[in-house]
Amino acid sequence: MTPWIARLDRFNAQHLLGAAWTIALVSTLGALFIGEVMGQAPCNLCWFQRAFMFPLAILLGIACYLSDTSIWRYALPIVAVGWLVATYQMLLYTGIIPPALEPCGEGPSCSGANMLLMRRIPIPLLSLGAFTSIAALLAVIARRPSP
Repeated sequence: MTPWIARLDRFNAQHLLGAAWTIALVSTLGALFIGEVMGQAPCNLCWFQRAFMFPLAILLGIACYLSDTSIWRYALPIVAVGWLVATYQMLLYTGIIPPALEPCGEGPSCSGANMLLMRRIPIPLLSLGAFTSIAALLAVIARRPSP
């Protein structure tokens, strides 16, 4: 067992579910802030990631309200697909995948310089971190015996 999982095992499932919902909610609000307040149009891959993150904020919020820790069965596949899109975008951003394979046609580039928040933090990295964190929290919840 890895050390971070052992540390997460000390928290009850409700706290872990609340943490996953908080991450999804902050990610959703952050994406809306970047797009609507800062005026930065999302690229194609960002739209796909939004399509998987925005429902998570709602599903995990309802699960928190109902204390439904079995939500991992439904949320984890959504997180997995969002994680794959975020990973692909991060590989494009870092140059590991060549720009010829970039799915962005017209509009903002998926790997351009405008993908930085506060001129330092790559937005694809934030998205990948959010999906990874939610997946880890849901995986720990899934490992627990059903009540």
